[in-house]
Amino acid sequence: MRIGCPKEIKDHEYRVGLTPESARELVAHGHEVWIESGAGEGIGASDAEYVDAGAVIRDGPTPIFAECEMIVKVKEPQAVERSQLRKGQVLYTYLHLAPDPAQTADLLKSGVTAIAYETVTGANNSLPLLKPMSQVAGRMSIQAGASALEKAHGGRGVLLGGVPGVLPGKVVVIGGGVVGFNAAQMAVGLGADTTILDRDPEVLERLGIHFESRAKTRFSNTANLQEAVNEADLVIGAVLVPGAAAPRLVTREMLTGMKPGAVLVDVAIDQGGCFETSHPTTHSDPTYIVDGIVHYCVANMPGAVARTSTYALNNVTLPHALKIADLGWREAMRQNPHLAAGLNVQAGNVTYRAVAEELGYDYVPVSEVIES
Repeated sequence: MRIGCPKEIKDHEYRVGLTPESARELVAHGHEVWIESGAGEGIGASDAEYVDAGAVIRDGPTPIFAECEMIVKVKEPQAVERSQLRKGQVLYTYLHLAPDPAQTADLLKSGVTAIAYETVTGANNSLPLLKPMSQVAGRMSIQAGASALEKAHGGRGVLLGGVPGVLPGKVVVIGGGVVGFNAAQMAVGLGADTTILDRDPEVLERLGIHFESRAKTRFSNTANLQEAVNEADLVIGAVLVPGAAAPRLVTREMLTGMKPGAVLVDVAIDQGGCFETSHPTTHSDPTYIVDGIVHYCVANMPGAVARTSTYALNNVTLPHALKIADLGWREAMRQNPHLAAGLNVQAGNVTYRAVAEELGYDYVPVSEVIES
């Protein structure tokens, strides 16, 4: 199979779909790998390194989209990229379709076979291709929030860890999954007064055992959420409903009870966000203020630490890429139902139920398109 990896074009997105090491693995399996010139610069990988790995360097994205059977990316294809996709081509990347009707419509129109990293499953309903970026984003959310809390950035002027004689800042993490756990680890490590809210008693028990007295846990209901948010200096939105739009848990009305200059970091923004007042921002212009509350809603947070993120991502995406290339997407999905869960769009059909329900499309089961 001819596999193409274009340079990412989203604002300040420095990750790349394939590392030189991943390209070498694909070539070793007998496949042809095309890399857009400069695609690896953001992780410190030169064109020469890809050539040494057996890849072919191509100038610009046009030949890659025109001639490659599978496109491997990191972020969802932008409009100019979507216009170059074609029927029968496999797109393997993060998609986050539920809050993005324009992208979904374009993918359906193109006829492409679109496999979303974020809905590929693992054992015990885990999301192994989403996990490493959730780990990165969770840890980064505390860094970003700490910076936004600085007075020069519009925040309250609070140091999360405090100093002797001065209380530490209060961090509230909404959601105790992978993002929330990693955010709490960082907040606790800085010495912040940390509270984690979740609705699953087993999650709360697990977090309580892990953090002991270093972090508090609370059941997430409206009353507890409002009280926690009112007391917080920094709120991390870490809620995930796989493949679906995130629930809007913090309303605009709740902002009126918050401390002026408090910060909201919405890690769920790539699924629409879990704060009513959230809208996507970029690394170029990461924050805005609503009712005196600073909002940080960058949809590609891990892109800022591109080398760490890219290698962590390739560790989990490469095995599936090899299977798709070796067997073809249909046979790879017949053999692996976890990979089949990643199929979101195929030849004009929406094949992921949550996306179909959110955007009003007919749902076509993956099993039907695999056998068609």
